[in-house]
Amino acid sequence: MKYKYFKDKVIIVTGASSGIGLATAKLFASQDCKVVMAARSIERLEQIKTEMPNQDNILCVQTDVSVEEDCKNLIEETVKKFGRIDILVNNAGISMRAMFIDLDLDVIKRLMDTNFWGTVYCTKYALPHLLKSKGSVVGVISTAGHIGLPGRTGYSASKFAIRGFLNTLRVEHRYDGLHVMVFAPGFTASNIRNVALLADGSPQGMTPRNENRMMSAERVARRMAYGLRFRKNEMILTPIGKMTKFFDFVLPRFVELVEYNMMAKEPESPIKKK
Repeated sequence: MKYKYFKDKVIIVTGASSGIGLATAKLFASQDCKVVMAARSIERLEQIKTEMPNQDNILCVQTDVSVEEDCKNLIEETVKKFGRIDILVNNAGISMRAMFIDLDLDVIKRLMDTNFWGTVYCTKYALPHLLKSKGSVVGVISTAGHIGLPGRTGYSASKFAIRGFLNTLRVEHRYDGLHVMVFAPGFTASNIRNVALLADGSPQGMTPRNENRMMSAERVARRMAYGLRFRKNEMILTPIGKMTKFFDFVLPRFVELVEYNMMAKEPESPIKKK
């Protein structure tokens, strides 16, 4: 399905080399947008570009979002080529899986640098252009950005921080035409769990979850497009995510118990079943 709303819009997607970011970039390319794909591997981005339509409307920019200068360069290169920015999708992120007591603190720093500071840096430099276009900024969080997820202290902290940052940004610019969306897709079939960091900072290498039972990245991308088209403030995609947020408000101790038991059942979980 095509939305006329997106035609010719300039859209930046970080973390565009895989998962939700890749699916989102491909979807917007099919909507006749001008798409800027950002990721650390420029070789991977250029390879993806060869498989996409309207290649003249696609720009690949090597970007490590944890590096402020990379984020500044991303925005500058976008404006240099296309002259404007209409939508910024802050999707780049990493996860973790370990008990905090066992965790190397550098792991939390790496998560905050990528997930939170990456969102802050890109948004900071894109904001003047988004205000001119009365555009949209999106932050991809998860249910872990609404409730504390055991075994994911750094991940939850970074996603809570993104949500607080963007919700505040929305209030600051409520009369400026800026659209700010906090987007929580829930567990999605992607490689984020394969590269999730363990207690010592090494990647876990294999997902502990059945990816076949999760929402596809393509479906997530379609829901994001819907949220952008209708300028939603917040989207929580899964029923369990919506229920968790609701019951965390009315029955927080019950939610904590369910969370603990759920995460303890993961294969080789760092959470010990009591």
